[in-house]
Amino acid sequence: MQTSSRLAIYALVELASNPDSQISASEIGAKYRVSSHHLAKVLLTLGRAGLVQSIRGVGGGYSFTGNARRITLLDIISLFEDTSTECRLSDKSSATPEEWALFEVSKEINDIAMATYSSITLATMLKHVERRRRIDAGNAAPALEPATPV
Repeated sequence: MQTSSRLAIYALVELASNPDSQISASEIGAKYRVSSHHLAKVLLTLGRAGLVQSIRGVGGGYSFTGNARRITLLDIISLFEDTSTECRLSDKSSATPEEWALFEVSKEINDIAMATYSSITLATMLKHVERRRRIDAGNAAPALEPATPV
C-alpha cells in the first residue's frame, strides 16, 4: 500500500472518530509523524471525493462528510492507486512458465487483498482502533503499583 493511501486511511479514521469537530492537517500529521504538506495533498483528494470538507479560518480544519458504514478501504485506496488486476507481463507471448507462475500467484494474492479491502468499512476500522486502545490500556502497567515478586 502506498504512503498516500495509508495517510488517507489514517486521516479518515481520525476525522470519522470525531465527526463533530474540525481537525487541522498539522494536528493529524503530528499524530502520525508525517508532513502536513503531504497530508494536505491527500486531504485535497479526499475532499474532491466528497469524503472530507475543508473549513477555513480560525478553528478551521477538516471534517468528515462521508458515510463510515459505506466507505470501504478499497474505496479509499482506489483514490490513490491502480487497484486493477490486469495482466502486467511485459510480453505475454514470450513469457516463460516461471514468469506466468509468478504472475498467477501475484494476481491471486492481489485478488484476495482487494476482496479483503472491499469488505472492511471505515466503521469496522473504527471498531478495530477502539479495540486496540482497550488492549493497550489493559497492558499498561499501573504507574505506582509495585512489581509482583516471581
